[in-house]
Parts: sequence; C-alpha cells; structure tokens
Amino acid sequence: MSAKLTRRDALKLGTTVAMSAATPLLSASIKKVVDATGRAPLIASPAAPPSSSDEICFMRAVDMLDSIRKKKLSAREVMQAHLKQIQRVNEKVNAIVTLLPEEKLMAQAAAADEALAKGKWLGPLHGLPVGVKDLHETAGIRTTFGSPLFKDHVPDFDCRLVQREKEAGAIVIGKTNVPEFGLGSQTFNPVFGPTRNPYDLTKTCGGSTGGGSVALACGMVPLADGSDMGGSLRNPPNFCNIVGIRPSPGRVPDVPSSLGWFTLAVPGPVARNVTDCAFFLSVLAGFDRQSPISIDQTGAQFAQSLGGRSFKGVRVAMFKDLGLPWEPEVKTAVQAQRKVFESLGCIVVDAEPDFQDANESFLAWRHWATELAFGDMLSTKGDQLNEYIHWHVEEGRKLTGPYLSRIEAKRTALYQRLCDFKGEYDFFILPVNQVLPFDVNTHYPTEIAGVKMENYIAWMKSAYYISAAGNPAMSVPCAFSASGLPIGIQIVGRHHDDWGVLQLGYAFEQATGVGKRRPGIV
Repeated sequence: MSAKLTRRDALKLGTTVAMSAATPLLSASIKKVVDATGRAPLIASPAAPPSSSDEICFMRAVDMLDSIRKKKLSAREVMQAHLKQIQRVNEKVNAIVTLLPEEKLMAQAAAADEALAKGKWLGPLHGLPVGVKDLHETAGIRTTFGSPLFKDHVPDFDCRLVQREKEAGAIVIGKTNVPEFGLGSQTFNPVFGPTRNPYDLTKTCGGSTGGGSVALACGMVPLADGSDMGGSLRNPPNFCNIVGIRPSPGRVPDVPSSLGWFTLAVPGPVARNVTDCAFFLSVLAGFDRQSPISIDQTGAQFAQSLGGRSFKGVRVAMFKDLGLPWEPEVKTAVQAQRKVFESLGCIVVDAEPDFQDANESFLAWRHWATELAFGDMLSTKGDQLNEYIHWHVEEGRKLTGPYLSRIEAKRTALYQRLCDFKGEYDFFILPVNQVLPFDVNTHYPTEIAGVKMENYIAWMKSAYYISAAGNPAMSVPCAFSASGLPIGIQIVGRHHDDWGVLQLGYAFEQATGVGKRRPGIV
C-alpha cells in the first residue's frame, strides 16, 4: 500500500509557525502550534487580553463578507482580529495545530484588499480565513493526519475541497486538529495531543472534525471544513454548540480518491450558524467529473435565503429510542424540542424508521475501507498504527464476497425502508449521539446507561445509522445540560434534500437561539 493511498483513505475514516521578531502579533505564539512546514513549536507568552476585535470574530461569515465587499471592513482587519483571537484562546483548547506565518497571511489579506480596490471581487469567500481539517491535503502546509508517520508531511497539491475554497477567494489560515487518521469521535492524537471542549476544558469536543468545531466556537475562524463517515460533521458541532451538515454523498466531491463509489464518507462544512453553513456548502458543493457519484447540480441553491418557507402541516417524526441506550439528559433535551417544531407549524409524531442491519452494514464497509487503506502498511509499520486500525484490518480480512453481497442487499433494503418512511414524514428528528461530552482523557465511552459498548464507536450509532442510509443530516444546537454542556439536535431529510434540512435547521435555530451562547473562555 502506497503512502498516497493511505493519506487519501484516511479522509474516509473520520472521519504553526516559527515567527520572526518582526511579526509582533504572533511572534510569541501558542504552545503546540507549529510551523506550517513542520519546524519545532514555540513557547507561548501569556495570553493577550480581550480587545474590540473580538466583535469581528463572532460576526456571521456572510456579514463579514458583506462588510468587506462594502469596504466597511478590510480583509486585513478580519485577518488581524482572528490572529489575535488565536493567540489569546488556542493555547487553552489546542484546536489549530498548524498555523501559517502571520506575514504570509497578512500579505494574502492585503492582496484581497488591493484586488477589491481595483474593482475585483475574488469570489464568494473573498479574503475570509478558513480552517482546514488536518485530513485534507493542502499544498505547502503540513498535513499530518494526526499520525507520527506523517508528522513532517507537506503535500504538493490541494485536494478538491481546498481547491474550491481557494478559488472562492478564501485564505487558508492553517490546519485543525483530528483524531489519528480520523478514527473515532474523540479528537486526540500522538502528534498534537487532545483538543478540549471550550464549554468545559475537562471534556472532549468530539471528532473527527473536533479542531475545526472548537476553532469556530472560540471565534478563531469564521468557517471550517470537515468530513463525516460515522458522525464527524455532526458530533463535534453537537458537543461544541455550533452547526454542521453531513451532505448527501456526491454533493461535495471527494477528489482525489481511490474509493470513488464509496458513499459512507463525505466532506462538508461546519459553521457557527445555519446561514454560514449553507453558504459555505454553496462553495464546496457542485458537480465534479472525477467523482463518479457526483450530483449534477451546482451549489448555488445553498447561497439563497433560508427563510420564508412555511412548515405548516409538514410531518416530522420524533425518535422514540431506536432500541439504543441513552444518557437521560440527551434524550429528554431532544424530545423536549417537539414544542419548537409544533410552534413552526409542523405535525410531530412519535415514529422512527426500522434501522435493522444498519449497524452491521456500517461496520462491514468501514472494516473493508480501512483494510484497503492500511492492510499493506500493517506488515511494515504495524507498531506505529493504533489499535483501532489493527481491529478494522483484522475484521476486514475476514470479509468474503458472499458476505459483502448480502450486506449490500441489507443496506439497500435499509435505504428502501427509509424511502417508505420518508414518504410519510418529511423529516426525522433524533439526537446526534447518545451521550454528553465526556472526559477528555477517556478515549471513548465504554458503557451508556449500564449497557456495555462493544467497540470504540458503538456509542455513535445514532449518528452512523444515518450514514449507512445515506440521507443528509445536520446538527443544530438545541439545549444545555444541567452542568452546562451543549446538546445538539439531528435533523435528517429525504434523499438528496440537503436544502430542506438546512431550511428546517434555520427555522429551528431562529426559534431557539441556543447557538448564540458562547463559551466562557472567550
């Protein structure tokens, strides 16, 4: 197995700078933030006090762009504000693990301002800083996948996600932390350590888009990209009081890829609010000939106004229990949102699809994909690959053709059952996952409500059952626990109805306002 294959397929499984003395803003920057080309980390000075630039950092991205376009705010001011916020907050949470040099970022921001002064708008993300997940190859910027095997790896190309961000005028500010190779929904790795939940630094932020979600919650970036196989665009937003959508497979092209027809893993956006999430999706989405499952539509729809749709009479199914164990606060908080949907005019019914075989289908194809990615490497570098990879590869090697054909038949039947269910209901509502944010030093929950978890991802079934079916789904803030921990609600739509999911998510967000609550550390 080539390293190239391993790097690309790492994406499927999730799921800073040596400053010179001439760069005063970040010249004594953040512990653990390392040079973009892999040089040694710096030792931080005490965090700077809050400043008025904090207001910029918590603007909606769409408002930030509007202010830049109208020249009420410059791209340089936007970049400076975010760099100050990173200096002040990142040391506490360890969300951004590779940051570009300040002088390079400020030069790109100045170029955006100069282009606008000449009447040239660079694109829908003109001059906006964007955080890129450390599973996504980015030319000239260290991309580690959270693995010591790639701790000094600097790609010479951009994956399609990053290409589209740059073509839209965005400025890649750096890389956000991930679990090792994106495996598991708890962000920690042997290269950078854990990323902490900004609402409680003793808790996990989830994963694998953990670094990006925390960076957003803390105002360190206005937008961040991610990916989702078992819940990685939903669980971290759920744990961090922000928004994320798992788009329909093929909505956002995953290029380059050695698994072109693979539908369990998808790239996508995370943001602080539904409007920004939809707008970012408008940039990332769109047809790509190199993706055989690419949906032949542009992303333009997602840049339209989300308001104005009437949900009167729209039938919404509220989960009962899915036959899964739950932490009581999670289940109660989500079911309490019935009144919100009813206030929007929805007809809410206690009902849920039959997810029989979803668990077996998801695990079989996850084993299969991981064996493809790491099977050959295991014989030469097995001592440097974690226990999750060893387990998946071992299970992947047990798979047979007849077994997989029957698994695919079961998964097809699952999809068809959801089609029938969605014929009766427009949306399905459930929690993102089954637990509250847990201790940052705990790799994964071993039991829920007295029920033992059979493996490291079993606590995420309420997220990956949806992945197995392939429907679009998003996480939107809905409540806080008694201890002050975020709880998100998962909105699942019909096949390819990403727009409908965003519209309902927006209406719910406007009715509740829970996402406006910021973490105390900012």
